Amino acid sequence: MPDCTVDGVRLSDFKRRVVEARFDGGAITSDGGSLLLREVERRTGLLRDVSRRLTDARSPRRCVHDAASLLRQRVFGVALGYCDLNDHGALRRDIAFQTAVSRDQALASASTLCRFEQAADTDFAWAAHAALFERFCASFKTPPKRLTLDFDATDDRVHGEQAGRYFNGFYDGYCFLPLYVFCGDQLLVSYLRSAARHGAHHAAAILRLLVHALRARWPDVEIVLRADAGFCTPRILHACQRLGIDYILGFAVNDRLKRLSAPWLDAAEIAQRRTGQPARFFTEDRYRARSWKRSSRLLVKAEHNGVGRNARFVITSLAGDPQWLYEAIYCARGDMENRIKEQQLDLYADRTSAHDWWANQMRLLFAGLAYALMDAIRDLALAGTRWARISVGTLRLRLLKIGAVVWRNTRRVRLHLSSHYPDPGMLRLVVARLKPG
Repeated sequence: MPDCTVDGVRLSDFKRRVVEARFDGGAITSDGGSLLLREVERRTGLLRDVSRRLTDARSPRRCVHDAASLLRQRVFGVALGYCDLNDHGALRRDIAFQTAVSRDQALASASTLCRFEQAADTDFAWAAHAALFERFCASFKTPPKRLTLDFDATDDRVHGEQAGRYFNGFYDGYCFLPLYVFCGDQLLVSYLRSAARHGAHHAAAILRLLVHALRARWPDVEIVLRADAGFCTPRILHACQRLGIDYILGFAVNDRLKRLSAPWLDAAEIAQRRTGQPARFFTEDRYRARSWKRSSRLLVKAEHNGVGRNARFVITSLAGDPQWLYEAIYCARGDMENRIKEQQLDLYADRTSAHDWWANQMRLLFAGLAYALMDAIRDLALAGTRWARISVGTLRLRLLKIGAVVWRNTRRVRLHLSSHYPDPGMLRLVVARLKPG
């Protein structure tokens, strides 16, 4: 870390003791667990795969930092909680972080990282998504029988004059509208879009690309599309039918559905008044809008909870009991929203403050790649433990943010971790599981 000219600070005395702090501790890091990121990257090869797909137009003889190092530095920084380029002004001299990035000298400055982002184009977006897809496929030891693809859009507020920003009335602000696709906990797509478009914009095209790629890898796999009402459009329904995949999609209420659900809502209200407990009924029907080529199965949930009526509608091609399909299959999509929150709240996917469009897409994918590494730690090293389902933010706090004194010479890098770290046994287990088999 850089030397500081400030002598120290004096705090309130404690039991006749003087309490003071000085900036003379030497090579001390707050990221003693950062080397776990190096281990999981070596195990998965995710960032290595991305960098191999990139074309670096710079002259190698004139560059100190290659694209692979810049990518690792930026993604590892996001995983550690350093979302801004300015953070790397000091972080670049942290010996533990240098070792994690596989460098033994000062890392790239904020200005070098900024130029790296400004050079972003479609090549990086394709390379990152291809690497995420390969990582997803490699996570299966045997071909899967069924895959459920969760599509969702979210708002990404902007507070400047970024290219492509747009005022969206639904979110009441200037924002982007990125599209996410998950399969279980694994991220497949993190696609930046303008908020001027519909929430399902380009979703059908991305669905086709994913289905073709998955079937090229596993020809017999069954694929299910799951999404909310914003994705129940004629284009997406037609794409599902042409591709031969199943779907379960939320459906927005209209006058026809209000009339169809009214008797069941009446019955739920009578049952609630009689028992004093919330009552719900499930039924089904066939439904076809004018723009649809064929009818679909319509699931209806009619509920009265004592406060008011509540009706929900779902369009699906799946067979099964309506209540089971709604509660066990459709409502499970809510877990995807937790994964999006991890992207935005823990990994700063909404830090799209660059002016250029592709630089912001790159930042969105930095968060996605950092998430993939953290999720790989959960999958490879924490499976079966009490930490198997912890959030990315908690994972960072418990495994990466460890105080340590760092010592390095020509033969060894040694981290003297805090003696008060609460769970050294778990850390040993994670390191053992991340080592290549």
